[in-house]
Amino acid sequence: MKFIFDRDTWQEIFGSIKKSKLRTAITIIGVLWGIFLFITLLGAARGMENGFDREFQNLATNSIFLWSQRTSMPHKGFQRGRWHSLKIQDVDAIKKQVPEIAFVAPRNVKGVFGDSPATVKRNTNSKTYKLFGDYPILDNVNKVKLIDGRFLNVNDIEKEKKVAIIGEKVVDELFESDEEVVGNYVEINGSFFQVVGIYKERTGGSFESDDSIYIPFTTYRRINNMGDNIGWMVIAAYPEADILQVEKDVKTVMRRRHSVHPDDERAFGSFNFGEMFKRITGFVKGIKFLTWFVGIATLVAGVIAIGSILLITVKERTNEIGIRRALGATPGNVKGMIVLESIFLTLIAGILGFIFAGGVLMLINSSTQNIDFPFTNPTVNIPIAVGAILALVIFGSLIGMIPAQRAVKIRPIEALREE
Repeated sequence: MKFIFDRDTWQEIFGSIKKSKLRTAITIIGVLWGIFLFITLLGAARGMENGFDREFQNLATNSIFLWSQRTSMPHKGFQRGRWHSLKIQDVDAIKKQVPEIAFVAPRNVKGVFGDSPATVKRNTNSKTYKLFGDYPILDNVNKVKLIDGRFLNVNDIEKEKKVAIIGEKVVDELFESDEEVVGNYVEINGSFFQVVGIYKERTGGSFESDDSIYIPFTTYRRINNMGDNIGWMVIAAYPEADILQVEKDVKTVMRRRHSVHPDDERAFGSFNFGEMFKRITGFVKGIKFLTWFVGIATLVAGVIAIGSILLITVKERTNEIGIRRALGATPGNVKGMIVLESIFLTLIAGILGFIFAGGVLMLINSSTQNIDFPFTNPTVNIPIAVGAILALVIFGSLIGMIPAQRAVKIRPIEALREE
């Protein structure tokens, strides 16, 4: 190991590099490109993963949206094309008969499925907004980000209170900037509601934005004469549950309760968010696997290029190596110098590639901050980056053994004959 810190050893290594500057530069660029591509692709994959996590962080990912539609088959004396509505009683029935279900949130809305939105007034201001009738359980399956105040509670439901949680856009359009919003009143379709909370804009599969209003489900039902009808429901299963099977079981229960033919697939519409989320996560995992494959393959190709360059260098330095051997250089000294040159080149290329990749990821992150795309914070864990550089150095030392072994096989007398 003494030769590593020997000045003459490094002078010979740098002298060898100077003799073939272009070849050395091309070799370094090849390895640099490998580590650059590996780090950049891995960071981009992480940015995409973080983006989807951000988009769906407020939703129970193993969930289903369910609503009623017209029947497509006659059954028990009912004609095909019959319209039927979901009932509030369906909620308890589903929970009891499908044990994999964690939460069910029945919902009603105005202003989403083709019906007119609610008219909301505040003093002389009048606007139309989406109006949701919800239970507090919604916060468990579709998280509401509150800025001020509170969300709905059980007391609001039981007493059919006229309270409302409004979005930021509603606040901006109906209230003055210096007004106290929480505790004040707004008029919704002719009835006055007290504002008890303000929420911020939501992302990731929600019907709501910051121009929506929540009121208690029971209050919504009374003022709109809904009876036991509900618009749709969000059903969240336990994380380990098979969401496709849960969807089938729920529809089976609903067909039985609503006198729908067992084979009628159109009587109930659904959107399996859990299945979609699994596909998205599978896509991200595929991208990460492809990143690792392409990155490692590129790294190996770059290291092999270094080995090839060193083989050429050894052939060009045959005469020099012969002289060194004749003057008493041991095979270990010759082999160590070749391997050390390989390690040095791979280390320099790896560090430069890491620096350039970090700069590109920072540039990508800053340029995607204000766009509506699931991509955020494209980073690579330091242990992974350091591990990649260490692996590169190890590969470089191993590949350097090939030209080093060839160098020590050169017999001094034969090397001195070569011109």
